[in-house]
Amino acid sequence: MMVSELTKSRLVVLSPARRTISSVFHNRQSNSRQHSKLLASMQRFRGEIYAEDGAVPRRSLTEDGRHVACGDNEAWHLLSLGPTGNVRACLRYVEESDADDFDSLLVRHAAAADSDLGTAYRIAVERELVRARREGLRFGEVGGWAVDAKLRNSTESIRILLAMYGLLELLGGCLGVATATWRHQSAAILRRIGLSALESDGMELPPYFEPFYDCQMELLRFDSRHPNARYQDTVRDFSMTLRTAPVYVADPDAVRPAVRESWDGFDLPELAVA
Repeated sequence: MMVSELTKSRLVVLSPARRTISSVFHNRQSNSRQHSKLLASMQRFRGEIYAEDGAVPRRSLTEDGRHVACGDNEAWHLLSLGPTGNVRACLRYVEESDADDFDSLLVRHAAAADSDLGTAYRIAVERELVRARREGLRFGEVGGWAVDAKLRNSTESIRILLAMYGLLELLGGCLGVATATWRHQSAAILRRIGLSALESDGMELPPYFEPFYDCQMELLRFDSRHPNARYQDTVRDFSMTLRTAPVYVADPDAVRPAVRESWDGFDLPELAVA
């Protein structure tokens, strides 16, 4: 059972800067030093995985090898740590509930927006934003998915995704979008756990080519309330686990602007593996 994997690694949450953290999290720790340390470790881990995979050029990393993503300081980061505290998997959620429209979202940078179906993509995403507000849910984008190469044939890839579902439910529920590559069957994995294609006029919007990553991508939607039915119990278990997991909170005054922040850090969740 996937929950048994909890004995092999532990989950840690990094909260966004300048956010009030709900009392639903029982292990909140105001520790800017630990927050910064784990954030940097995650960025180095992500940088190494992404560069090794050829998804980003090494020149786009910082001098110490970090992949600094646009929005990292404002994101919720979910980390899976090994016995020695090493990052084994990571995923992030950037809340954009206050966005005015498509042009206010990180996803505006995706090549889909400039494709022949750009208008259809724009309308479909904005429809999800409106729906989230109508139903009293958060809206955001999930990305930055990376998994240790040694664990690519384990449950760790899916485990971090299902734990994110659990985190989003603790935050009050969320609708959102994620981009996924066809590399490593990422899009197929996301669909398997409950994500689905955006639609226009009752038809699924097709994959698109992303020049930056030189691959086919899909823009998918998700609803944290409705993972694939086979995983619902596991998501609930993760929600319970995350209630008592460490949530490191950074002092807003201690948060520095990200170095070499750029949209390629929009964290297309393309490095997840089957």
